[in-house]
Amino acid sequence: MGADLSLPCSHTHCFNPSTGTTPFRSKSKCNSFILYPFTKSLHIHIPQSANFSMDQALKSSGVEEMETHKRNSMSLIFDPHKIDHQLLQKMEYDALVWSSLHGLLVGDTNSLRSGRVPGVGMIHAPFSLLPMPFPESHWKQACQIAPIFNELVDRVSLDGKFLQDSLSRTKKVDAFTSRLLEIHSKMLDANKIEEIRLGLHRSDYMLDEQTKLLLQIELNTISSSFPGLSSLVSELHRSLLHQYKQHLALNPERIPQNSAVTKFAEALSKAWSEYNNPRAVVMVVVQTEERNMYDQHWLFINPNNTYQVTSIRKTLAEIDALGELLPDGTLVVDGEAVAVVYFRAGYAPSDYPSESEWRARLLMEQSSAIKCPSIAYHLAGTKKIQQELAKPNVLERYLENKDDIVKLRKCFAGLWSLEDSNIVNDAIEKPGLYVMKPQREGGGNNIYGDDVRETLLRIEKEGSNENAAYILMQRIFPTLSPAILMRQGISQKDNVISELGVYAAYLRNKTKVIINEESGYLLRTKVSSSNEGGVVAGFGVMDSIYLV
Repeated sequence: MGADLSLPCSHTHCFNPSTGTTPFRSKSKCNSFILYPFTKSLHIHIPQSANFSMDQALKSSGVEEMETHKRNSMSLIFDPHKIDHQLLQKMEYDALVWSSLHGLLVGDTNSLRSGRVPGVGMIHAPFSLLPMPFPESHWKQACQIAPIFNELVDRVSLDGKFLQDSLSRTKKVDAFTSRLLEIHSKMLDANKIEEIRLGLHRSDYMLDEQTKLLLQIELNTISSSFPGLSSLVSELHRSLLHQYKQHLALNPERIPQNSAVTKFAEALSKAWSEYNNPRAVVMVVVQTEERNMYDQHWLFINPNNTYQVTSIRKTLAEIDALGELLPDGTLVVDGEAVAVVYFRAGYAPSDYPSESEWRARLLMEQSSAIKCPSIAYHLAGTKKIQQELAKPNVLERYLENKDDIVKLRKCFAGLWSLEDSNIVNDAIEKPGLYVMKPQREGGGNNIYGDDVRETLLRIEKEGSNENAAYILMQRIFPTLSPAILMRQGISQKDNVISELGVYAAYLRNKTKVIINEESGYLLRTKVSSSNEGGVVAGFGVMDSIYLV
């Protein structure tokens, strides 16, 4: 999941290259663009073995240290930094007008009411002026494995013992995860079965430059944000390429159609239909201040018009104050029966400032309403479960198709428990090759660089169980590319890296799977010098793909 407001770089395990790109003039020149080869970073993909260290990976490749150097690209890509200044100004102006007219908007931090009152204090969402080149083969790969991950999440969610056992050490040192497990345990004790299960997921990847492998950063099972606005960015870029085709010489059809908003809306609507109460509503669980409200509202325009689905928006505290559970399990909030609970809050400790919020979460879980996600789906998306699933022979417990298993394993990055002393020692020696990740959604939680060494040494010295609160993950080194980033109406030229998120929808009842499909994408681009990647927070921007 990703946090709505910060759009994390909890996902961003990125290298900060010391060498920039070096454009060269080509005979193949299209008006304002100069073609150039990417500057690339040489680095290593780590095999999936708990005993395989980073040092071994380096030696096995005949490379003793990381280095940055120029190599030939898979193709020649345009350099947007070379756009003529006057043309650039026109494009920026038209892009900002388009964003304003089409609802590519977020709340403005300079307006105190922007996160509470719609239509007040709006500003365009941060975006890249032009789409980002991305290999078509890897794009297709990410789309093809999305339904497999859906099935995996569903089956893991049904294995309550696996979830409880895998997170048993974590709950001793992580109060937030402990509270989630407590609710999950109560549902297991009550033999509570979710006969209708809805998942709106997003799997996030980076393309490892050296190995050309698409490696998974995380799988979000709660509050997978920006399906509404990401669809608009793809339309914006397609519009600009059409409008300026004589200058850019780029094909708008190479930007994939982004169906995220319609696919998610359809899944929510069909889940509502499955609940089979035409008077019931879809309840969106939101934060008290929600500057990303417009992304959320986009999901309910079509359902309201096509299916006559009514939606309400409530905070966890409001659900506690206004909610009740009827004897038949129906959840009623502020007088409305709730068919579907769609979480766009509830993924971070800050969403639970008091016991009121925890009471609301338990109340919803006890009800017959369809939860997106259920507590089991939520836990299935934690970093510890991600690490457990990467262990040998674990996927085989949940998937029968051997080809599907191979496809998933191909995109697994190196993932290790802090109980692995060999990996911990290697991370202390080479902290730049690892990321420490807690069981958190949202940005600003991960530990990078020298902080990895310091944190590991502190945990070792204290001899505490805090190591159970983290996993270690291979740091991914993606391609560096030039881009023009738009924030608050101002453009910025910079070298950037990008992260691909592929949305997927899953809906089933007690007898059959109703929906299991890839459902559009989100590309986030951020300056290469930043570990953080929050879109609204000012580090990253929304982007789209240009297939090459």
